[in-house]
Amino acid sequence: MALRSYCRQLAAQVARLKHCVNDSTRNVSGSGLSLARINPLHEPAGEFVRSSRWHRRSWHLCVTEKRPSGAAGVSSWTLAWGVMAFSLFGSSDERTEEQKLEDELILLLKKAKMANLAFVQGQLDNAEKLFKAAMSFMLSGGTPQDDNAVIEMSLKLASIYASQNKNELAEHGFQFCTESLVAKMEKQKELPPESLSDEERKDTRLLLGLSLDARARYLAANRRFTGACRDYRHALQICQEEQGESHPQTLVLLSDLATVLDLQGKHDEALALVKKAVELGQLAGHPEQHVLLGNMAGILMHKGEFEESSKLYQEALALARAAGDGEAVEQLQEGLKELASRRDGRTESKLEEQELKE
Repeated sequence: MALRSYCRQLAAQVARLKHCVNDSTRNVSGSGLSLARINPLHEPAGEFVRSSRWHRRSWHLCVTEKRPSGAAGVSSWTLAWGVMAFSLFGSSDERTEEQKLEDELILLLKKAKMANLAFVQGQLDNAEKLFKAAMSFMLSGGTPQDDNAVIEMSLKLASIYASQNKNELAEHGFQFCTESLVAKMEKQKELPPESLSDEERKDTRLLLGLSLDARARYLAANRRFTGACRDYRHALQICQEEQGESHPQTLVLLSDLATVLDLQGKHDEALALVKKAVELGQLAGHPEQHVLLGNMAGILMHKGEFEESSKLYQEALALARAAGDGEAVEQLQEGLKELASRRDGRTESKLEEQELKE
């Protein structure tokens, strides 16, 4: 089964610790476990916007993937923490220390997977606890705070707090993620070229884009449109440079930025961006072209271009039904209702003006 990066790190840790126990005795000594470097792990307010996940090569790898080894030690405190936090075995268990240790770490690995599943399913309280547990384990084992996996989980925690209206915690979380990644990228510039692969550099930069995107949605939801536009523009720049003009995520960001600009009343700029997204999406065969069309229809409606808006809404609705996207169908139907209401309002207004003139 495909796993996120922090799950892969824990899987690698299981293999290394098994090797450690084989080569030593019950009391393992050392300066702490040096973990292998890994690769890391996003709806603003608007008429009809649904953002998709960032697409990154390194997100989905199997548990069985071989990872490079780190130092062969782990502190007894780390082992004790793992036992206290996650042990489900009785004192009469006669298994070897190797088996116990491996079972504890496998259980933690499962909790990390459960954390992501709980997050996706909206079980935010459970996801928060599980993410914190997995993060604590990695930090206690020697993982640096600016490791992409730690930042990735911090970003999900910030998103959880944003959903729970815990704004102070959410903002601190988003700030930690973005500032840590910017500082990390500055450090990477000073490293010799051979010490950092292109993949590692790209993954860190894409994680910054993901963090900026998440914070932009949070700011937009709280009607802080200036900050949201700033972060969306930065995220869009990163995505364009790293993944290309026609990448699905680039098109989503174009549409998201257009929606925020539309909410600010900057309808012309918004229309130019979403039109570009629609055109590129059509050429590239974007899987959610109906979403882009729906956003463009909404912006046209706000500009008062009702006929063109109606055509796009109908086109988007047909595509959404063909794709079996029930959520999009419902949102597009709501858009058509609003369009009809605005049309009726304009007609009534014109009749009133005519009566006054007469």
